[in-house]
Amino acid sequence: MRKALGRVRRRAEAAAGAVRDRRRHRAIAGAAATRPGIAVFYGHDRLPGPDEPAHGGTIKFQQLASAFPNEPRRFNLLYFGSSVRPSDSATLLRLARERAAPIVINQNGVAYPGWHGPGWERTNKPLAELLRAADHVVYQSEFCKVSSDRFLGEPRASWEILHNPVDTTRFTPEDRLPRPLTLLLGGNQYQRYRLEVALAAFDLVRAEREARLVVTGRMSWHADAREAEREARELVARSRAGADVAFTGLYTQREAPEVYRAGDLLLHTKYNDPCPTTVLEAMASGLPVVYSASGGTPELVGPAGIGVPAPLDWERDHPPGPEELAGAVLEAAERREELAAEARARAVERFDLTGWIERHRQLFTELVG
Repeated sequence: MRKALGRVRRRAEAAAGAVRDRRRHRAIAGAAATRPGIAVFYGHDRLPGPDEPAHGGTIKFQQLASAFPNEPRRFNLLYFGSSVRPSDSATLLRLARERAAPIVINQNGVAYPGWHGPGWERTNKPLAELLRAADHVVYQSEFCKVSSDRFLGEPRASWEILHNPVDTTRFTPEDRLPRPLTLLLGGNQYQRYRLEVALAAFDLVRAEREARLVVTGRMSWHADAREAEREARELVARSRAGADVAFTGLYTQREAPEVYRAGDLLLHTKYNDPCPTTVLEAMASGLPVVYSASGGTPELVGPAGIGVPAPLDWERDHPPGPEELAGAVLEAAERREELAAEARARAVERFDLTGWIERHRQLFTELVG
């Protein structure tokens, strides 16, 4: 019964969404593009505010909108993030071309067989269409460029690699309070293995020293988040150190700095993560990172953490082994002060939000001007 009701609800939501989209398209078609100046549309009529939960793809546009506010009707530049692509992207691309508005794509990850499973080609199709329509492509990491070229095709337009930013004035370290070593499993947990591996490694760490594990964000490896939450609680209950595991639940960008300040090390167990914002937020907060040395994460962390080696494989994922992960945690804990200083300095020097916004200002001026 619940599944049937869910299908009915999804169909009703889809129908209502189609009506909203048609209204939006008519409103865009009837509005003149802003001239002169730069007016950016991010593909969504509204961006979440700082007091609302948001994930990496949206966070970047929240930050950029402080300099270039979202203009859903009279835009003269269309900027899509591949991970937050609107469902009506094809129509929006057409409307942008009709008003001669440049199109910029911020390219994150792709669907590949090992992560996505069957149907990865279908998922990649609209992403490839975005790249073909783009006047400029911003790849979030070298890994994003490699994976995009392989699964979406090389871009026809100009492109650059520009890593994601972090606001280093908000995400800052604070003096560490006396407490057990506190590990953060950061971000939202989109894959079950991320939590499973972290718990297995934490059991091994806990056998060596006093420690806590804080699991952040939403458990979302099932369509029904409640099912994922139930499985997560069961995994913790089976863990030998389960009494020392806590969940934060969803948090907002306004709350995020305090989440990181409550930790001492970031655990990032995701394989082939293209350019994780949670890693940058942790580094700016002075947290060393223990991670799967795969995807774009090594480009971000550099000497500010310890990576567990992993092969490049598109056919299956390779989560870090618990023993190797635990060993890296124990080493990072011993070197915490050194790695924390490196993490903060690297975030400020390489990934600060100010430079990222300025590069977009230059790019938008070139394209619109």
